[in-house]
Parts: sequence; structure tokens; C-alpha cells
Amino acid sequence: MRNLSAEEKNTIALGKRLAELRKKRGHTQIELAQKMNLIQSVISAYERGRIRMTSEVLIQFCSALNVTPSVLLGIESENESELSLKIVKRMLKIQQLPLSKQKRLFATIDDTLKANDLLP
Repeated sequence: MRNLSAEEKNTIALGKRLAELRKKRGHTQIELAQKMNLIQSVISAYERGRIRMTSEVLIQFCSALNVTPSVLLGIESENESELSLKIVKRMLKIQQLPLSKQKRLFATIDDTLKANDLLP
């Protein structure tokens, strides 16, 4: 057996994460393929690391599995990603508040961060 290149190892690792996320969400390869307008054998090939994933395909998988690219790439865990999404959603809601209420809210947040030595 020949030694795998770093790129080949990364492709295999990405395929394994893809399979784990698919299974965790309760999808078969056939169901995921249908969701993405592909055939099951293509999903299998990605999961086994036989096909190198383009950025466009990676985004399609993320959308189909409802994960961020960071989660699929193994940079971030799903728990970290969920927390980040919660923060982003809250920030979007804060943007809808009048400026005076935003300032008061941010002052409260800053006070809390300072009290916990997280801000200078």
C-alpha cells in the first residue's frame, strides 16, 4: 500500500465527517443524494474520499445537512457552531432595536465582560 499525500488524507477525513454528519441527521446516502440532485454512488464516493470536494459542492453539502463549512471541515464542532449561530441571531435582533436601546444593551454587555476580566 502506498503512502497517501496530505491532500488525499484530508479528502478521506472530509469524507468521514460528511458520513458522520449525514448519519447523525438520520439521512441515508440515497436521501442525501435526492436532496442534492445527485445519485447515491456520488455521495458514497465523496464519503470514501474518492472524489475531491470543490468549494461549491462543500457549500451544497453544508446546506443539505444544515451545518456550517467550519463544522464540515472539522475546524469547529457542532456545539461551537450552534453557539455562534445563536450569537449571530441575537445580534441581528439587537440591530433592529432603536440606537438608544442598543447603546444601553452594549453598555451592560461591556460591564459584564469587564467584571469578568474579558475586556480592559
